[in-house]
Amino acid sequence: MPVEASDSGESRVTEDNMARSLVIVESPAKAKTINKYLGKNFIVKASFGHVMDLPKKELGVSLPGDFEEKLKELTKLAKKARAKAKGNGAKGNGAKDNGKYKLKAEAAEQARDLHKNQERPAENPFEPTYEVIASKLKVVNELRKAGKEADAIYLAGDPDREGETICWHLAEILGTNKVERKKIFRVMFNEITAKAIKAAFEKPGQVDTNLVDAQQARRVLDRLVGYKISPLLWDKVRRGLSAGRVQTVALRLIVEREREIREFLKREYWSLHAALEAAAPPLFEAKLIQRQGEALEPANEAETQEVIGGVEHARWTVSSVVQKEKRRFPAPPFTTSKLQQASYNKLRFTAKRTMGLAQLLYQGVDLGDEGSVALITYMRTDSVRVSNDALDQVRGLVASSYGANYLPEKPNFYKSKKDAQEAHEAIRPTEVTRSPEDVKRFLDADLFKLYQLIWQRFVASQMVPAVFDQTTIDVTAGDYLFRATGSVMKFNGFLAAYQVEREDLSAEDAEDESGRALPQVREGEVLRLNSLRPEQHFTEPPPRYTEATLVKELEEKGIGRPSTYATIISTIVEREYVNKDQGRFTPTQLGEKVTDLLVKSFEDIFDVGFTARLEDELDEIEEGTLPWKRAVQEFWERFEKDLDKAGGEMLSYKAGILTGEKCEKCGEGKLLERISRHGFFLGCDRYPDCDFTRDLSPELVGDGTESEAGPEYCENCGKEMTIKRGRFGTFLACTGYPECKTTRRMVQGTRIARQPDELLDEKCPLCSEQLVKKHGQYGEFVGCTAYPKCKFIRSKTLGIACPKCGKGEFVERRAKKGRMRVFYGCNQYPDCDFTTPHRPIAEPCPKCGAAFVVEKRSKTGVVRACLKEGCDWEAAVSAAEPVEAEVGAATKP
Repeated sequence: MPVEASDSGESRVTEDNMARSLVIVESPAKAKTINKYLGKNFIVKASFGHVMDLPKKELGVSLPGDFEEKLKELTKLAKKARAKAKGNGAKGNGAKDNGKYKLKAEAAEQARDLHKNQERPAENPFEPTYEVIASKLKVVNELRKAGKEADAIYLAGDPDREGETICWHLAEILGTNKVERKKIFRVMFNEITAKAIKAAFEKPGQVDTNLVDAQQARRVLDRLVGYKISPLLWDKVRRGLSAGRVQTVALRLIVEREREIREFLKREYWSLHAALEAAAPPLFEAKLIQRQGEALEPANEAETQEVIGGVEHARWTVSSVVQKEKRRFPAPPFTTSKLQQASYNKLRFTAKRTMGLAQLLYQGVDLGDEGSVALITYMRTDSVRVSNDALDQVRGLVASSYGANYLPEKPNFYKSKKDAQEAHEAIRPTEVTRSPEDVKRFLDADLFKLYQLIWQRFVASQMVPAVFDQTTIDVTAGDYLFRATGSVMKFNGFLAAYQVEREDLSAEDAEDESGRALPQVREGEVLRLNSLRPEQHFTEPPPRYTEATLVKELEEKGIGRPSTYATIISTIVEREYVNKDQGRFTPTQLGEKVTDLLVKSFEDIFDVGFTARLEDELDEIEEGTLPWKRAVQEFWERFEKDLDKAGGEMLSYKAGILTGEKCEKCGEGKLLERISRHGFFLGCDRYPDCDFTRDLSPELVGDGTESEAGPEYCENCGKEMTIKRGRFGTFLACTGYPECKTTRRMVQGTRIARQPDELLDEKCPLCSEQLVKKHGQYGEFVGCTAYPKCKFIRSKTLGIACPKCGKGEFVERRAKKGRMRVFYGCNQYPDCDFTTPHRPIAEPCPKCGAAFVVEKRSKTGVVRACLKEGCDWEAAVSAAEPVEAEVGAATKP
């Protein structure tokens, strides 16, 4: 397939026979970037992520014994229907009703007999049933139409398991017969550049079934765990909870770390520093390390004073001086997990934010006259390999921009971890000559910061080591040995391009960072003691996980894959299993209780080692050495036993769990630990005869009298308010009760009080009473002071007219069931039922002139689009933060 030059001088792929070819990628942004490198005989369309998935409302995976299970279910239904018909007749109900029940019983029996007598199907356990995602029907129909008109179809999904599966599903949809299948090809590239695309189209291949099988195995395993365990949690704890094969293991790590912290017993220890003067400046400090050749760390002040007594009048002599040159080598270019860690440590970006920004940089950013340009290579990778062309380019840049003394004689090569996909490359700039400053004016602040981080790390990876002169001075004072260590940078090397954060340094390298200079001394030189500084310390518990340290722990233990970490972390936060306090994760009471239930009932499945071994098996499937259904079968055999056992033995917070405590109120009943909509509590098992309860919510532990914002005062009488708990949760109540009955609700799960009601200089249109601004569960609204006699309500609108009725305006609403998702609807409901899940923006559509556009969020980024029928305007928004796909669905939207 030859290449021609475009007007801009860039290469374009062309076809000699002028045939029209269809290229399908995953996102519109990627399509826009690729389109500029392809000739006019190519049509590039986007699938917008996955087009097929397992069904939402059923398991969608065949299991061993499904035929027998269905027969049991139908037999049970038939018996129940026949019993109901008999019972209805015995009660003497009317002939009409009795006939209706008999018909139902006969229908149920016929269904049972049909299933019983039909030929038993061949067992094909763990076969998934895929269906076209409802929201993608329009996209699929457009791709089918374009595919029929094309002479060749090139599937250009991302170069990983998930991208391969998307291509496989597209091939299944578009290749409905042998003729059509022959014209379908797979093209793969790690970067969206003219050279990479040319190479891919010159040697198109076929979908890699091993990659597809590995992704199918992961999807089926995750569906089995989520679909089978989540209903257990709904039954035993509360609706809306979820469990995940990897998600629950990550939560377990956080819970176990929190318990380590609680159980940690701090130990006192002391250090002793001597400020010493040599013949040459400067004054320096040496630290006590030994007594008579053995390591020494004073345990308390008494031991420290004993040492001070032994050294304050002693002769201080230099016993040894060691000087050596130390080299600190650059780190390899980023893999996915290392990028997430560095991005958090340096930029404080979450893993979710990092991956969303990286996706935009990979798919392409508008660079003015250059058009849409991909700035980095594919961002989901565990390889540190770099192509020869990229190596030549970066070595040339190092020599020209930093100098020949910064360039190593040979390129630096790095070793990937054992299970890395070496077909991929590390994350690097597509053109290292395109410096961060060159593109800064085209990028928003966060995109620029991330691109700069990736560019600097890549350039530094091909530079020489930084060199430090390290000096260690040992000083004796009687029976004691003190040591001083100093380090001075001799040559900055790769540090000229990339500064390493202290979180990423070893203890020894962190010491080098101090840059402490020591005086020139000689062995045997006598020093003068200036002062002694004893310091008390206490051992500290292990720190709580941050996003960076959690990602590092998951990677080191082999749990999940770096491409899934952002979704895992987002899920456990959204499910209220963990809180983030100053960037560190703490498990909620709910998170701890759920973890305990799951680990007790599914000890193997949620074991760290077992989860890591399963990841290794997925790698074996990808390599073609392990059939994917065998791996799922082995998992299911173990999982099924645990599942059956858990159904009967898992403790239930809904029914109540015995605590062994007697009721404080009646003295007869036993206290049960239970859950309500407001959290966990203790209640008497003699309820309703005894209504004793004790709240177990952690937010009320302590004095419980002050909100997070400090003391709150009653707006009516001026007295201080205090936190109380009622049947509808926590609230602030005036301490002047019962004379003053002022109360104020609190934001759920916090100690932050809701804003007090605000009287408005406006009359109610229904009853002419004064209106008041209130803050309810679903946000700010205006109501009547005559409530409940007058129920006038006016929601706060977005100031955008409804396109359906033209009378109302958009308001933000929240669904009352399920995950309480936010949506936008007309404030004239129920007269007007127009709604949209996407946030309306008061900007006219640049294509059709519609009064507003909407903001759509997905894992691939944020786009603004027009809702008007017949208008297909859509544009990426780089500054907005992408949102992860819903848990339980495939990772890509």
